[in-house]
Amino acid sequence: MARIIGGIGASHSPTIGYAKDTGKQHDPAWKPIFDGFDVVRGWVQDQRIDVLFMIYNDHITSFFFDHYSAFSMGIDSAYHPADEGGGPRDVAPAIGHLGLSQHIAMALTADEFDMSFFQGKPVDHGFLSPLSMLGDANGPWPGKVVPLQVGVLQLPIPSPKRMWKLGRSLRKAIESYPEDLRVAIFATGGLSHQVHGERAGFINEDWDAEFLNLLEKEPQKLVDMRIADYAVKGGMEGAEVIMWLIMRGALSDQVRLVHKQTYAPSVTNIATLVFEDLGAAPAAAEVAAYRDHMVDQLKGAEGLTGTYPFTHARSHANFRINSFLHDLVRPEHRKRFVEDFDGLAAERGLTDEEIDLIANRKWLAMVQRGVSFFVLEKMAAVIGVSNPAIYAAFRGQTLQEFLATRKVPITYSVAGGDKVKAMGKAET
Repeated sequence: MARIIGGIGASHSPTIGYAKDTGKQHDPAWKPIFDGFDVVRGWVQDQRIDVLFMIYNDHITSFFFDHYSAFSMGIDSAYHPADEGGGPRDVAPAIGHLGLSQHIAMALTADEFDMSFFQGKPVDHGFLSPLSMLGDANGPWPGKVVPLQVGVLQLPIPSPKRMWKLGRSLRKAIESYPEDLRVAIFATGGLSHQVHGERAGFINEDWDAEFLNLLEKEPQKLVDMRIADYAVKGGMEGAEVIMWLIMRGALSDQVRLVHKQTYAPSVTNIATLVFEDLGAAPAAAEVAAYRDHMVDQLKGAEGLTGTYPFTHARSHANFRINSFLHDLVRPEHRKRFVEDFDGLAAERGLTDEEIDLIANRKWLAMVQRGVSFFVLEKMAAVIGVSNPAIYAAFRGQTLQEFLATRKVPITYSVAGGDKVKAMGKAET
């Protein structure tokens, strides 16, 4: 069974990554930053942490305002550095723990958190600044991660109480995972700072000290505060420290303070913090009941003949082919698909099996493999095939045989413009 060993808190300012990448370890102005992370790195190594559950916020790099979720969890096998404008950092990708991420995803959804999930997205300094500091002269930290991106840059954002509740559910999720793993909850962000408007440069070190003390000893006082209270005390961007309540909520009521440090050289009070968890393992019956709760909504569906639920495992295993077909919503990709399929497939790294499935229109085999129907209907629209023709192929029927089973023998497609008009004329 997985165990939560402790919690880590750390700032994620780009200052941290900049200091590491420019070799400022021994510069007196920068050395305190490295000193704090040296302690965190040593604790992670000493405690033999297998997985870090990384709580962070993206800085409008991979997550933009066209679709901005409150809680978006990574379910990928690797997380590569993002290009934030001047090229990506030269750091190794973080390796994701697929099993634990998929398990936590099921658990948090069962506990009625409205989660979203991501894969194929790079991670920016909110994730990489602190994580990259865990590497040493021998290379990057060798463990695995599960990232949780929290949307704190566009209002409204989840309340401190919501963060705390998510942490409580996260504890149950991790402790119900059957593999023996040593897990640490790593909250990033803060401390006090503001980077926009006339208040830019605001820092409140007294509040930062109070926040860290309350987080250890009286977290409920932080839970009961409002977003506005955090903004007044720690700056508008500094209010992101509510993410640390997810970490604290995932720990036991009683923790042991291992390390605490702050350093405010410029526009952010940079902090590192380590708690060890002092809680006992849950009872076996409690774990079993929670596992049943996680899968309750799908009980009975597993036996439906000819049905292939689109799970996170199937989604991850088939992300490349689903992404290739999803991109048919882009005109330039459609044009290449029709005129130079072999070249396009080679550029996108499709396997021989994936090429065969698409080129030979193996509709049922694609669904059985884990290709979403809703990218198949996009492909069908491009090549002039109606939706009912795909349904017929799934059932091993001709189109005419399938239509004979319907009340009205109609065909249709998601195609638009001239394409749909041409398909309509072909039917008449």
